Formats: sequence, structure tokens, C-alpha cells
Amino acid sequence: MTTHAPQATQSVTLPASLDEAVAALGAMPAAVPVAGGTDLMSAVNKGLLRPSGLVGLGRISELRGWHYQDGHALLGAGLTHARMGRPDFAALIPALAASARAAGPPQIRNAGTLGGNIATAAPTGDALPVLAALEAELVIAGPGGARREIPVSHLLAGRDMLEPAELIGFVRVPLLHAPQVFLKATGRTGPGRATASVAIVLDPARRGVRCAVGAIAPMPLRPLEAERWIASLIDWDGERGLAPDALAAFGEYVAAACIPDQPPSDGGEAVPLPPAVLHLRRTVAALARRALGRALS
Repeated sequence: MTTHAPQATQSVTLPASLDEAVAALGAMPAAVPVAGGTDLMSAVNKGLLRPSGLVGLGRISELRGWHYQDGHALLGAGLTHARMGRPDFAALIPALAASARAAGPPQIRNAGTLGGNIATAAPTGDALPVLAALEAELVIAGPGGARREIPVSHLLAGRDMLEPAELIGFVRVPLLHAPQVFLKATGRTGPGRATASVAIVLDPARRGVRCAVGAIAPMPLRPLEAERWIASLIDWDGERGLAPDALAAFGEYVAAACIPDQPPSDGGEAVPLPPAVLHLRRTVAALARRALGRALS
């Protein structure tokens, strides 16, 4: 006779505030916070995750909007992709709105959240290169009303891990009032997972260009030397436009920085990149060239 192990009873808590959610996680260390649940349910359906408890964040109104603070937008982690894709949000942070509109089919955009995209940290998360280029910061909520801030890049790199009773509460994004562009390439037509993505953010006050490349590595990549080089060519007090050859050179610079050539073999001969990797590098170059061209147009 075949016997089956009993399934653990799953408790569900629905807090009404961020601090209540943190307290619930502290009381149930094995519980998993859930907002849209798009990534969580995928993991559960694949048998990769069997949480003993859930802390639902959907009733926490403070996480579903945003407000302004010292030249920044403080975005609630519960903002959905659909909400960020609307025109009023796009007027504030155009690249993040573009990434939200590209996040997938309507059912994903309606359920998936900004905080979930960050916490899951999947390489193909569309918001991640935009947040890296914006140099966004996370406001982490902890027990007893504690709050701490860390750069989003630190969390994605694993340098500042969340404690069991901590939650991403807000994302602090600078309001630059300057062009921003997000572009991505997918393996099929229509919304889908990115094979490569590029975010370009202009920062006229600092006379800087910020670029982040997503989907090709475990975390977004910043080609800092390429950023500095192209910023030095821009006439920040004039038209800002660049010649096509400069845009093309920037694309190649970004692609080579993110997907470098293989080191020479023992005999000193160059090792050619595999065709698939070479194609990916060309894709990154094209995305970076087009994104910068649109930002400067």
C-alpha cells in the first residue's frame, strides 16, 4: 500500500500595513511574502517551492502608490506593471514605464509588481536595468518600524541581503526630467522574456549618460567607461545630437564591455566568440546604439 506524507498546513496572513507585514514575517520565519504572485506561483507549480505560510501584501495601500520626496519619487513596492505603464507615471519615469509595458501579457502586467521584480531578481526582469541606470535605492522595512536604505544594485549583487523579517517597502528614484529609453530584444515576436535589454538615462545636471544592460548576466551590467566616453562627446549646452558613427561606436563599446572577447589560447591566438555569443553581442550593440539615439533625438 502506498502512503503519502501529509502536506503542511499553509497559513495565510493579510496585514493592512507595512509594519504589520514585517511583524507577521517575524512571527513566521518560514513564511513567504506575496504580492502579485507571478513568480511565486510559477515556482510552486514547478515544485521548486512549498511555503509553509504566506504573508499577503495586497491590502497594504501605502505600497500601491507613490509620492514625492526631495526631488525623488518614492515608489511603493506594490505598484503593478500595468499601473506604471500609464501616461501619468510615464511622464515621471519614462524608461521604467516602458519596461513595465514590455513586462509580458496583460495578466502578468496586472498582477506583477515592482517589488516582486526586484526581490525575485531574475536576470530577465525588465525593470532591473532601468533601476540600475537610474541608480535607484531601496527603502527596506524591518522590525519595530526600522527603515534602512541600500542601492538596488547592492541587493541584486547579493551584497546586502534581506533579513528574514525585512521587506522591500519603497524604491527611491531620482526625477531627472530628462530623456530615458528602455529597449529589449526577445526570442519571439510580441511581449516575452528578454534575450537582451538596454536602459539609457540622461542626466543633464551632471552632464552624464547612464547605461545598464540586462538579461545577459545574473545582474544588470553598467559599462562605466563607455558612459564616460560618450558623455564627453555630447554638447550638453547645445543640440546634444551625435553623428551616426559616434552612436555606432558607443553601441560597440557597450557590447564589448559587457560581452568581452575570449582571452587568447596558450599559443597566443585569439579565440573567436561562439556564433550565439557573437549574435548576442551584436544585439546589445544595436540596442545601445538605438536607445542612445532616441534619447538624444
